[in-house]
Amino acid sequence: MVVLNKIYTKTGDAGETALGNGARVAKHSMRVTAYGTVDEANATIGLARLHATSEMDSQLAAIQNDLFDLGADLCRPDMEKDAESEYPPLRVSDAQVERLEAEIDVMNEALEPLRSFILPGGSALAANLHLCRTVSRRAERLSVELATMEAINPAAVKYLNRLSDWCFVASRIANNGGLDDVLWVPGANR
Repeated sequence: MVVLNKIYTKTGDAGETALGNGARVAKHSMRVTAYGTVDEANATIGLARLHATSEMDSQLAAIQNDLFDLGADLCRPDMEKDAESEYPPLRVSDAQVERLEAEIDVMNEALEPLRSFILPGGSALAANLHLCRTVSRRAERLSVELATMEAINPAAVKYLNRLSDWCFVASRIANNGGLDDVLWVPGANR
C-alpha cells in the first residue's frame, strides 16, 4: 500500500529524482522522460473519460490502472535482478497486452473498413481519444529509445503500441461507429 502523507519532499529541488530501486537520476534522464510521458498519456485518458459512458469508461479505467503499472515498471531498472528481489517489482504482462488486443478486435468488428485516413476530431470523446493515441505513441517512441540504452520489459513497449491502436479504433466507435469520422481529403486546400 502506498501512503502519501507529505506531497512535497524537496528531494528533487536539485534536478534529480528517485527511481523505484532508490537510485537517484537526473529528471531529464531517458527513463524518467519515458515514464513521465506514460503519466501524461494517463492524464489524457482521464480527459477522454469525461466524455465516455458505460463500457468504454470501464475500459478506459482499466487502461488508466495499467498505465500506472507501466509507469511503475519503467521506473524500476535492473530487470535482471527481478528474480533475486525480496519484493519483485511490478511488470506489465503479456495478458494486459492481449486484453487490449481482444477489445480492439471486438470494437473493430462493428466498423466498416477505412478508405481514407482520419483527421483527429468528430465528437469530444473521439477528439480526446486521438490525443490519447498521439501521446501514447510518443511514450512508445521514448520507451523504444530507452530500450536502446537499458533493458526494459518488452511487454511495456507492446502495451503502448497496442494502446495507441486501441485509442484509434475507440475514436471511430466514439464517432458514431465511424459514420462521423472526419476524413482526410488529400490536397483539398491547394
